[in-house]
Formats: sequence, C-alpha cells, structure tokens
Amino acid sequence: MKGRILTSLLAMMAMAGIQAQETPGAPRLVVGLTIEQLRMDYIEAFSELFGTQGFKRLWKEGRIYQNAEYDFAPVDKASAVASIYSGTVPNLHGIVGNAWMDRSTLQVVNCVEDPQFMGNYTSESTSPVRLKVSNLADELMVATQGVSEVYSIAPTREMAVLAAGHASKGAFWINDETGKWCGTTYYGNFPSWVSAYNDRHGLDFRIGDMTWAPYLPVNRYKHVTTETKQLTFKHKFDDERRNKYRKFKTSPYANEEVNRLVNACLNATTIGQDYIPDLLTLSYYAGNYGHQPASKLPLEMQDVYVRLDAQISELLDIIDRKVGLANTLFFITSTGYADAEPIDDAKYRIPTGEFHIKRCAALLNLYLAAIYGEGQYVEAYHEQEIYLNHKLIEDKHLNLVEILNRSSEFLVQFSGVKDVYSSQRLMLGSWTPEIGKIKNRYNKACSGDLWMEILPGWTVVRDHSLDSKVVRDIYASAPLFFLGWDVKPGIDHSPIKIGNVVSTLTHFMRIRAPNAALLPPLTDIRK
Repeated sequence: MKGRILTSLLAMMAMAGIQAQETPGAPRLVVGLTIEQLRMDYIEAFSELFGTQGFKRLWKEGRIYQNAEYDFAPVDKASAVASIYSGTVPNLHGIVGNAWMDRSTLQVVNCVEDPQFMGNYTSESTSPVRLKVSNLADELMVATQGVSEVYSIAPTREMAVLAAGHASKGAFWINDETGKWCGTTYYGNFPSWVSAYNDRHGLDFRIGDMTWAPYLPVNRYKHVTTETKQLTFKHKFDDERRNKYRKFKTSPYANEEVNRLVNACLNATTIGQDYIPDLLTLSYYAGNYGHQPASKLPLEMQDVYVRLDAQISELLDIIDRKVGLANTLFFITSTGYADAEPIDDAKYRIPTGEFHIKRCAALLNLYLAAIYGEGQYVEAYHEQEIYLNHKLIEDKHLNLVEILNRSSEFLVQFSGVKDVYSSQRLMLGSWTPEIGKIKNRYNKACSGDLWMEILPGWTVVRDHSLDSKVVRDIYASAPLFFLGWDVKPGIDHSPIKIGNVVSTLTHFMRIRAPNAALLPPLTDIRK
C-alpha cells in the first residue's frame, strides 16, 4: 500500500511546505530502544568486557548524553516509557505507574488493562486508553495519514503498548503463560508475520533447551565486589513450570527474543524501505534476574551487560543490513530506576525503620472519626497513597480542604514520614524544587488524596503484595544515545530532561511534537 501512494503523499508534503525530493529530508526509520534499569555507571564499569560494535560503537559514532533526568518521582517502567514518547510528565499523560487504585471499584488496576479489547495469543484485555495525550507514534501516523509502518516490541505489555500509543499498527509482548508473542485487538488485525513467527519459531518450542550460563570466561567477571561468593552460575528456565516465562523476561535472553521479532518484522514488512518515515519502538531488560538483589548475583549482573552489549551490536547489524544505519535514526535510553535493594545489615548501624501504609491508614481513619463522627473516611490505600471517601465527606457536609490539612498534620507525625502532600497542595500550592517532581507525578484522575514521602533508609512494607522496598533518595540519571541519520558524534555531560527526547526526534522527522510535549529539541546534535 505504501508504495502505491508514495508519489501522491510526497506531493502532498510538498504542497504543505515540506520539500519532496529524492534525497529525503527525514530518516526513513526511527528506532527507539528503552532499556529497563539501564545504568550509566555499569556501562562505564564493565566497558573492558565489551566488544567493539555495541556500546563502544555508540561511544565512537553516536551522540551521548550521560545525564538525562526524569522530571518526576517515583519512576517505573510504565511512567518512564509514557514520558519518553509523549515528552511530558504523568501529571499530563496520566500514567502515574504500572498500576494504581481505581476509585470506582477500589481495586488496583493495570495501566493498560481495558476489558473492551480482547487479546491476540493472550487472555489479557489491553489498550492505551489511559494514556491521555498523543505520543510520537500517534503524531507520525497523523503526519503521514496512516501510511507509516509503526510497531512496538517489548518483553512486557506496559512498555509495548505505551510506546505504541493510540495509532500504531501493532504492539507485541511476550505472554507470561505461553511465551508466545501476543497483542491486542485494539490495533486491528494481528499481523500474519507475528502469527507465523509464533507457529514456527515461538519461545515455547525452545525454552526447554535454554540455559543461562556465563557469556565470557567467569574469571573475567571481577568488576563487582560483594560478600556473596560465586564460582559460576547456571539457570535453566524450564525448571520453574508456573513462572518460567516471567522469570525468563528478567534475563538477558528476553532481549534476544526482541531482536528475533525485529528481524521477522524487517523481513516481512516494507518498514524503512521508502522516504516516508517509519517507527519501531523496542524495549530491553537490564535489571536483576528474578528481581533479586544485585549483591546476591554479582556474576549475573556483569553477564547481563556483556550480553546487552552483544545484543545492541546484533540489533544495529540487523537494522544496517535491512535498512542501513545511514537511513536510520537510532536512540537508546533507560527507564531511570533500579530494583530496590534490601535493607542493610544491622551490623552497619545505618538508621532505618519500617513504615506500614495499612496501619497508617487505619489510624488516620480513627483520628478523623474522633473529630467528625463515625464513618469510613479512608476509602483505600495503595503504595504510599491514601484515598479518602469523598462521598462520605460530601454527605456529612464537611470541608474537604480542612480534612486534607488535618490529615496531613496527623500523618507527618508518624515515624519515618518525611512529608505529606495533599492533592490540594499538589494542585494549587506554590512550586518548590522539592515539591516539583512529586507534583509532576500527581494526576487527579488516579492519584490518591494524600501521598507520604518516607525518610531515606526506611523500609516501606507493601501489605498488599507481601514485599517491601528500602527508600533510597539518590540521584538517578539515565544515559541517552543517538546514532545514525545526520547525528553529530559527541559527548555531553550537562544534565538534560527526558522530555527533550521526543521533541528532538520529531525535529529530525519534520513532524509536529506530541500535543503535551513540554521541552524543546536538543541543540547542536545534527551534522
């Protein structure tokens, strides 16, 4: 279809003031790679273990920004990907996290769950309906009147769908139960090339024979010092019948599966084959295996980055062979967070404590009942947020602002609580550097009425999931790499915002930025 209407589309672009010429004014293909939990310090620490065609190639031929920052907190994979491709923050795009409390049902909902759209090769019902703004994929489809080839491939559905946006031709992720690449009917018919891959080369046919062992001689993995004594490691995914695919997706082998489907996509479609820009959004995983502490798996952690280097090299080679890197604008960035580390051993005497949101919510309810009379004033809680019962407050003709202020004053007295931010304070209060990141994450449609900031070193006990996390308020930057079409090599140490990414991409692509993109494109990046 693209080939048949290429001439007319270029004519339309020319009439709109965009020069239609044989030498294109935009890259044929944009490839975005978001790597979950990628860390710049690990890239630097393990560089001696890398080959020449992965990170070292990016360093030599690409434009590197060592300190890209997320302008909100906390960050997770869903809010990160939504922010990268929309160019804005959760306050506007609506994805405050992987999941949040639904006020109407008082149930925790997944950010891409949507019962209106069935799954392909999955029982999950999925859509991007909770993403409230346009993103890069949407704007490209609008600019080309739906002609561009736009696909998203990721191990997890949140990262796949939120990068794909509203208008893509498909988003694909690995099914947790079957290992098949799956999707959603939201994007229309499931592509035959993905079905063919599942039928002939699906992960489920191969996982029984797959074992993760060191990529390099284990004596070269000497760059991390821990108390854990490891001689080597070997993980066989098929040993864990019920969770084998979930466990697999936290290994570097998940990245190889992404590369396999990318290759199938480039072979089966016309992506990158004409002067109308196309888009391929991808995700890798570079976190800890099974989300275990890195201190317990020092060899695996180093092996993840060695394999990641090789996988990036392979991806660049696939793209170069099929499209040409000279025709491709390629970028890599990180989700900007890491799995929580466990509490430090008591022998080090680092101040700590436990914060229980469940206990906190119960005591707040008793406090409000003592002041305003009996009732369930606290409707629900999730993570570090408390949701008040607005209907009860309205029925009792109480002042919500007064209750929010009283609640904040009460909660801030709890041990381990650094500060309490009410919805009123976040929406209408004065801006300060301390409040800015929390304000940017707050969204009135799905955030709680009260958000508690916990002291560093304290453990937040998640009663709903029977796990916990240690608060570490440390500076976290995300590396950002550009490579390929019209990119001027160089290294920039100055901090930039992750919101600069999408406006830079749209500038290269000669299309408008997403409708809530807040920041300008990066300067001095083009040749």
